[in-house]
Amino acid sequence: MNETKNINAVTGSPFRGRGGRLLILGGGESGVGAALLGKQKGYDVFLSDAGYLNERYKTELSENNIAFEECGHTAEKILSADEIVKSPGIPEKNEMVKAIRDKQIPVISEIELAYRFKGDAKIIAVTGSNGKSTTTSLIYHICKTAGLDCALVGNIGYSFAKQVAEHPKPLYVAEISSFQLDDIKDFRADVSVLLNITEDHLDRYEYRFENYINSKFRILLNATGNDYFIYNADDEVITKKLQEITLPTHLLPFSMNYESNEGGYINDNNMRLRINNERTTWSVYDFALKGKHNQYNTMASCIAAMVMGIRKEIIRMAVTDFQSLEHRMEKVAAVRGVEFINDSKATNVNSTWYALESMEKPVILILGGVDKGNDYSLIEDLVKEKVKAIVCMGLDNSKIHKAFDGLVSPIVDTASAKDAVSAAFRLAGKGDVVLLSPACASFDLFSSYGDRGRQFKEAVRDL
Repeated sequence: MNETKNINAVTGSPFRGRGGRLLILGGGESGVGAALLGKQKGYDVFLSDAGYLNERYKTELSENNIAFEECGHTAEKILSADEIVKSPGIPEKNEMVKAIRDKQIPVISEIELAYRFKGDAKIIAVTGSNGKSTTTSLIYHICKTAGLDCALVGNIGYSFAKQVAEHPKPLYVAEISSFQLDDIKDFRADVSVLLNITEDHLDRYEYRFENYINSKFRILLNATGNDYFIYNADDEVITKKLQEITLPTHLLPFSMNYESNEGGYINDNNMRLRINNERTTWSVYDFALKGKHNQYNTMASCIAAMVMGIRKEIIRMAVTDFQSLEHRMEKVAAVRGVEFINDSKATNVNSTWYALESMEKPVILILGGVDKGNDYSLIEDLVKEKVKAIVCMGLDNSKIHKAFDGLVSPIVDTASAKDAVSAAFRLAGKGDVVLLSPACASFDLFSSYGDRGRQFKEAVRDL
């Protein structure tokens, strides 16, 4: 198929109707969800994507009589919109986005559109550099265990807008990325959770950490005195920012360093929670999720659940039987005494730090992919302590070699999941762990971190 613009013609102008002219820029999960909700609410909707659209998405758009184009943008259609919903994956340096900004057309995110039509529903929103998906999924699991009618939405892969359009719920548990927060106007969560802030996605924020920090704190842009803010009080970036701002919301810190009047505290392997005059203590050995980082995630989840009024017995049962996510410290198999773990979702150095921190056996570490400005010195001590060999899996592994040559030997280069798994297996001995925790984006060799994880698992099964 030629790389030519493909416009799906729908009878009549795509920009006529009582709801105004709504342009959707980007045709992924969030974009198509926004298009469906916009159409339902009376907007004249047109969707434009620079690349090919997934066939499933094209079918959804066609069945709902929504005009779209793929493999290119028609500037006159886009720049005549009354409002634009921009995909979180499209950066500000994109030429079409620059033209939109120059013309001062209002730009919102898909979660902003969903918020506009969510009615009286409550929102629990989770953000942070690491642990978002795990924490959001655990909160959702607790709410479902308690019998609450809720939906899991947002950056975790399910369109918030589509959920509002097709299956509205009284409660949404949403994973929210900084990219989604960048284009909110009125979006407000009843309960906001901020897990941590470490350097990530700096290429999207002019390589200024402060810009990224400010983006994360936009989750509190419209906070009121009736809302709750659950935050990691051991994260110095968060606590420093909180000293600079004033918030009307109820503050609920969680920590392993000090105990506050309200919030959560873990000490001597016991978690103590104090929320709205409720008190409870549980052993961390009851948690299904292991590792220090997951103790933080579990503590934040339990606080959110208590804020929602869920009974302590239900919360304890839910955190005990929760199943970890695919591609997040996922145990794949043990082959001749060698354990394989899929942590493909670790797309930055801090995620890999958390993975290594939880390891109790010698590690063959698979690293590599698209570098996002990584500082590997952050994991140097853990690598010295726990890693016996590194297998690079990427097209350009020079930065990994520069960081670890002389520190770890051997370091092996590979350019596929199959070769990486084979090399790691040869280097491993009985009782070792082969850990895929790449610290990089996946797009040099794979379509996504999910594709990378699935290919890793398939290669393990083929051993």
